[in-house]
Amino acid sequence: LYVSVDAGTKDSLKAIDRPLFGDFWERFLDSLKALKEKEQRTVYRLTLVKGWNTEDVDAYSGLFSIGKPDFIEIKGVTYCGSSATSKLTMENVPWHSDVKEFSEALAEKSNGEYEVACEHVHSCCVLLAKVDKFKIEGQWFTWIDYEKFHDLVASGRPFTSKDYMTPTPSWAVYGAEEGGFDPEQLRYKKERHHRSSRKENGS
Repeated sequence: LYVSVDAGTKDSLKAIDRPLFGDFWERFLDSLKALKEKEQRTVYRLTLVKGWNTEDVDAYSGLFSIGKPDFIEIKGVTYCGSSATSKLTMENVPWHSDVKEFSEALAEKSNGEYEVACEHVHSCCVLLAKVDKFKIEGQWFTWIDYEKFHDLVASGRPFTSKDYMTPTPSWAVYGAEEGGFDPEQLRYKKERHHRSSRKENGS
């Protein structure tokens, strides 16, 4: 269960999300509180917007205790073009190094409760995970055994997120050389060839 945490403070959330309801902050906090009651995997999803919310490390960390999520997914904003309703430009898109720096600072603020577990460079995304729940004898178990999950659902018996977790592949672990890319999959890189607008002599 994901909850989008687009900002760490009331003022920042109002500026970024432009909410419709006057009690938007109270609604937001109630959503975080609801996560604490869930027995399945819960996630805070933070979208970093450079110049808007990348300095709010202390404010974000203050929200951890409210919902106590299993994971915190931190992703750089994706620029989708300019419009009359958006002031964002490419200048607001953080680099993966920016996301990593922010994630490491956020993990440090948690005093050991969370650590940086995974990353996917191409998606400009980093994952923090609860250490006491998903790190067993030094190994991360952030992935899902989907077959076991569906069996558990079909059984009708109560179960928790610990019952269907599975080891994280080495290539997905934070700091791995592969940067989150599955080495068994082929990567296709598009080469861009732009025509010159200037004509050569004699053409």
